[in-house]
Amino acid sequence: MKLIVGLGNPGKRYDHTPHNVGFEVIDALSERLSCPLRKSLRFQARVGAGMWNDRPVTLMKPDTFMNASGLAVGAWMRKRGLPAGDLIVIVDDAALPVGQLRIRPEGSDGGHNGLRSIGEAIGTQVFARVRLGVRDGDTPEDLAGYVLAPFSTKARAEAKKMIHQAAEAVLHILDAGVASAMNRFNAKPIQGRGGEG
Repeated sequence: MKLIVGLGNPGKRYDHTPHNVGFEVIDALSERLSCPLRKSLRFQARVGAGMWNDRPVTLMKPDTFMNASGLAVGAWMRKRGLPAGDLIVIVDDAALPVGQLRIRPEGSDGGHNGLRSIGEAIGTQVFARVRLGVRDGDTPEDLAGYVLAPFSTKARAEAKKMIHQAAEAVLHILDAGVASAMNRFNAKPIQGRGGEG
């Protein structure tokens, strides 16, 4: 089984902000896999169980704020006895321009509070991550303010394409592994590709 976790902040005020693109990828996967998410009070998350090419998959959106994402992820993995190698985390990355994906089999948290929280909860940073570029132009001075505010209209259009590409990248990881997905999706920002909506 694979656990696929998208990171974000709960609450409508954070919808369609750079910090919540991970949630949006999970929403796209939920639709693709016909896998509705249901609130789990036990795990402080919205969770859905589905299948992809005869492989069991769990989708998760933690209901905690970003910096406590590890509470839900760690509890679920301990309960299921899931190794870190079966975890895929989808997260925003302000170091990358909007539209660009960067897939890695492991790495540091890079200063991202959600990744740090998960690493602390499960005792390792050796898990796959799909980073989604959210920087629109130069790196903003107020980074926290930027990632919690809505995208510009132009950046939002690029982010929507990227979200659908990220969902495809996750499915490719399930089918062919992280290395293959890196070769296919770690490229310059995607122009004119991806889904609608």
